[in-house]
Amino acid sequence: MKEERFFYVPTATVESQLPQDEAVHATRVLRLQAGDNIFLMDGEGTFYKAEVTMASNKRCSYTIIEQMPQLRPWKGRLHLAMAPTKMMDRVEWMAEKVTEVGLDELSFLECQFSERRQIRTDRIEKIVVAAMKQSRKAWKPKVNELCSFKTFVQQPRKGRKFICHCYDEVERIDLFEVLQSKHSDEEITILIGPEGDFSIEEVRFAMENGFQSVSLGTSRLRTETACIDAVIISQLNLR
Repeated sequence: MKEERFFYVPTATVESQLPQDEAVHATRVLRLQAGDNIFLMDGEGTFYKAEVTMASNKRCSYTIIEQMPQLRPWKGRLHLAMAPTKMMDRVEWMAEKVTEVGLDELSFLECQFSERRQIRTDRIEKIVVAAMKQSRKAWKPKVNELCSFKTFVQQPRKGRKFICHCYDEVERIDLFEVLQSKHSDEEITILIGPEGDFSIEEVRFAMENGFQSVSLGTSRLRTETACIDAVIISQLNLR
C-alpha cells in the first residue's frame, strides 16, 4: 500500500493545482502521476482526499474526491511568544517541535537581553508547514513577525496570560499546577525569555499588564527547551 502523501493547500477548495513548491515536490521527488491519490490540508481544520489529474515538470492538478473535517485535538487556544536565541537553528528546531505537539500561534519578542533582534519568519513558516504535514495536524499555527516586548505585552488579549522566568525575588507559581485548577477551554498566552532571561523590569511590567508570574519547575532550561515544556504542559491541560 502506498504511503499517504499530504500537501499544504490553503486554498484547496478554490484551486485545482498544487502550489508550485508542493507541485515540484509531488512531481520531481515523489514522482506522482495522474490517477494517484493524495491528501490536501488547508491549515484551517480540514483534510481533502484528492486524485491527481495531471502531473508535469512543475505542475500538478487535482480534483477533490472527499472533504474530511477533523476534530480539534485540543480545546481553547494556545499562543507562545518567545525571544529568539542567538543560534537560529535552535529557534527553527523549537518551531518544528511545538508545531508537532500543537499550538495556535507563535510570536517572537525583542527583549532587553535579546541576543538576536532579527528573524526570518518566512523560513519559520516553511518549517511550521513541514512539521504540520509530518505530524498530520489539520491546523497551521499563525506565525507573527518579531515585535518589542512592551508592544506585545500591552496588546489586549483574551484568556489567561503567563510569563515564565527564573527570578526568586518575584513570587512564581508552577504553571502545571495553575492550569490544572482552571477550565481547559480557555485561551492561554505564554511568554518565554532569551538566554539571559527577561529583565526583572520586564517581568514586573508584564505583571502590571495582567500576566501571571510562573515557573516551569525546578530545572533551569534553555530557551528552546522551555518553549517546548510550556507547550506540552499547556496541551496536557487543554485536552
